[in-house]
Amino acid sequence: MDFTKTTEQSSNYNHLEKMTVNELLTNINNEDKTVPHAVEKEIKSIEALVNIVVSKLENGGRLFYMGAGTSGRLGVVDASECPPTFGVPHDLVIGIIAGGETAIRKAVEFAEDIENQGWKDLKTHNISDKDVVIGIAASGTTPYVIGALKECNKNNIATGCITCNKNSPLANEAKYPIEVVVGPEFVTGSSRMKAGTAQKLVLNMISTATMIRLGKVQGNKMVDMQLSNIKLVDRGIRMIMDEIPVNKDVASHLLKTHGSVRNAINAHKNETNQ
Repeated sequence: MDFTKTTEQSSNYNHLEKMTVNELLTNINNEDKTVPHAVEKEIKSIEALVNIVVSKLENGGRLFYMGAGTSGRLGVVDASECPPTFGVPHDLVIGIIAGGETAIRKAVEFAEDIENQGWKDLKTHNISDKDVVIGIAASGTTPYVIGALKECNKNNIATGCITCNKNSPLANEAKYPIEVVVGPEFVTGSSRMKAGTAQKLVLNMISTATMIRLGKVQGNKMVDMQLSNIKLVDRGIRMIMDEIPVNKDVASHLLKTHGSVRNAINAHKNETNQ
């Protein structure tokens, strides 16, 4: 099967160093505008993967993101935002990056090239066929990620991927591939740009849609969010005031007493109905 890395093709722009700041920003923005349209073409594929993720999590499984470099960092970010946003345990959505924790901040040389390391990293989490693993790689050729998905498939573990090239080795390995083809980058080969943006959009869609389907959103509100700072406490109070409604003092008391927006609203409604 033919495989061409569009993420590595030469930029549609040249002589970038001769552009003014305004020209640079305008041209980068023009390229960025094309990304949501590329994502839109993959909604059916994203839907298929989300359905599998929801099914696995409903039955006690976990969601793993795996990647290297920018792709790995994006997975770690999305996973780390699920507990505070949706009130889920920290081990429900897990981000794994080639090279480990150090690689989140600094590049770890050749970490992505070790094909059997991804599976080793998954095994430290006692991976099983109850779980689902999504490999993230703009190129679709990262050995660390491909190797992990190969072993997952051998062990009957559901696999998906997010890549930005068509017909890549990674997409061919994943049971539920998502291929968001964004074309050449503004700076040739810099896949942290459009490809990274596309991956972030897809990750947002996967985790948000999954959590909504799991009942972690009520109406349009994050009723299970963790109250980890003053801003979020204030948001929780306003959410309660909007839902019940009660004044700010009562909402604040309910939130402090019951610990979450959901519990506060439910407790008040139960008291009112008695």
